[in-house]
Amino acid sequence: MPTYDYFCSDCNEAIEIFQSMSDPDVEKCPTCSSTEIRKLISVGSGVIFKGSGFYATDNRTKTSQD
Repeated sequence: MPTYDYFCSDCNEAIEIFQSMSDPDVEKCPTCSSTEIRKLISVGSGVIFKGSGFYATDNRTKTSQD
């Protein structure tokens, strides 16, 4: 599920909210219940590869020709 950033102008709080892409935008600040909340444009996250060898060692067997 994506993380969306919101900012409330009444309490100056930046909030991260996990919600589905099909969910409607948040209309009330969860901190102060104000309706002065807006969705921020964020960069998002990139793909993170964890583990060893994402090409050289994946599913590759050593032979005498290598």
